[in-house]
This record gives sequence, structure tokens and C-alpha cells, in this order.
Amino acid sequence: MRAVVQRVDGASVVVAGEKIGEIVGEGLCVLVGVTHGDTTDKAAQLARKLWSVRILAGEKSCSDVNAPLLVISQFTLYGDARKGRRPTWNAAAPGEVAEPLVDEVVTRLRALGAHVETGRFGADMRVSLTNDGPFTVFLEV
Repeated sequence: MRAVVQRVDGASVVVAGEKIGEIVGEGLCVLVGVTHGDTTDKAAQLARKLWSVRILAGEKSCSDVNAPLLVISQFTLYGDARKGRRPTWNAAAPGEVAEPLVDEVVTRLRALGAHVETGRFGADMRVSLTNDGPFTVFLEV
């Protein structure tokens, strides 16, 4: 599993003109990609890392300050554009594999005590955020 994690001062996601997820103030906007062979154990590992990674102001984690997370599925994190001009998506897991694992990340985060907002799997989403720093990290488990 891969995640692009941005420290934000607010973020939201809109589908078909309707705001379906929003965090206000300090938190993390997380784009999650799933590849073949990823498991619920990997989802749990990613959730623990997201909850505890110390990238908020003052080297705090979401667990330290009860900061919210906006988690959005992003199959394009496994795009490969090394050859030619058109990326391939062969490394991205199919929806029937990826969706339950993204849901598992969210479930595990909530079990840890996190406030989590989400996008909608497979939807055409509009994500807005204010990157604080800017601060962006790439995680892979």
C-alpha cells in the first residue's frame, strides 16, 4: 500500500456537486493506493502509521492532538509512466480488491480513535485542501 500524506489546514472532497467529506483545521489529507498482494495486515499497518506519524506542527501526530484525517482512494499512485507518454495502471489492484482494503484503513483508524472523513471509491472526486507548510510525505507499507 502507498499513501501520499499532506499536512493540511482544512480539506474537503466533492462528488457530483455535493460535499461528502471535510476536515477543518489541522489534520492530514491522505491519498491511498492499493496494489496486488496487499492485505488487511498492510491496511492495519498503514492506519497505525498514519495515526502516529509525527508531521503535524511541533512534531506532533494526529494521535497526540486528535487531528482529523481525510482518506481518499487513489489508484493512480500505482501508475507507471516510465515508458511512452501514457501511464499504465497494471500495478494498481482492481476495485474489488482495493475498495475493501481502503475501507479497512479507515476502519482501523477509527478503531484507534481517529476522526476520519472519506471520499467515495471509484467516483469522480474534486479534492480541495490547504497544504500547510507545504508538507507532503510518501509512505509505503
